[in-house]
Amino acid sequence: MRDVKQSSSIFIREQKFTPFKFSWQEGYGAFTYGRSQIENAYKYIENQEKHHKKKTFKQEYIEFLEKYEIEYNEKFLFNFHDI
Repeated sequence: MRDVKQSSSIFIREQKFTPFKFSWQEGYGAFTYGRSQIENAYKYIENQEKHHKKKTFKQEYIEFLEKYEIEYNEKFLFNFHDI
């Protein structure tokens, strides 16, 4: 994960995708999907912008953690004001 975060940070900075210095938060979450779910994953990504007009990513993420009974401390989830 360290290598992925490092190389993607460099790429994002070089491409100037943000007006500020980009960096990943310290932690990370990793989730998997089954091969039979790949079409749903594609559709989710394609409709993400529209989807997040109804519910923020943060709201959705917390719902996901709660649905699958994953323990978490909200103070470690996000460093930005409102995602």
